[in-house]
Amino acid sequence: MLTKAPPPFSVRLSQFLWVLSLAFGAVTVVFYFVIREDQLPLIIDAIKAVSEDRTDDTYEAAADIVYWSVFAVIVTLVLMQIVLLVSFSSRKPGARWWQFATVMVQIVAFLIALELVGGGEYGSMLRQLFIGEAGFAVLALLLSTLRSALAWTARKHDVRRSGDSGEY
Repeated sequence: MLTKAPPPFSVRLSQFLWVLSLAFGAVTVVFYFVIREDQLPLIIDAIKAVSEDRTDDTYEAAADIVYWSVFAVIVTLVLMQIVLLVSFSSRKPGARWWQFATVMVQIVAFLIALELVGGGEYGSMLRQLFIGEAGFAVLALLLSTLRSALAWTARKHDVRRSGDSGEY
């Protein structure tokens, strides 16, 4: 009999850290949505610092665009990382490279987002959530590049002989 072998510890730990990163991402999305009203005046001030010769409606519209753009990027990154975690767990070729690309985009997006919306009363909490999400993603990515994880990914089918006890 042939039975499926479990993935190595580094793969399991990497998957767990990705899930923690996704959990931080979900909390970040909810928190960012909840603090929207507090963030809009800060975004308006940042936009006014660039150009002060517009009407208030223009600043409010621009602040809404900036807010929802950052929100869309955060949600898109979380959804992409969910898909890529499933791809990694299924040993799809190139999944790790796509995960690396999303982590790089995530770090750049978070730096830009912190500059635009990271101030005010909730700025430090938002910063901690961003750092937690990106930190767990980076650790997960690093663990997925260990030798045992690379060998596990390279094998398309991972089967071994069953023990004499008849376990599957």
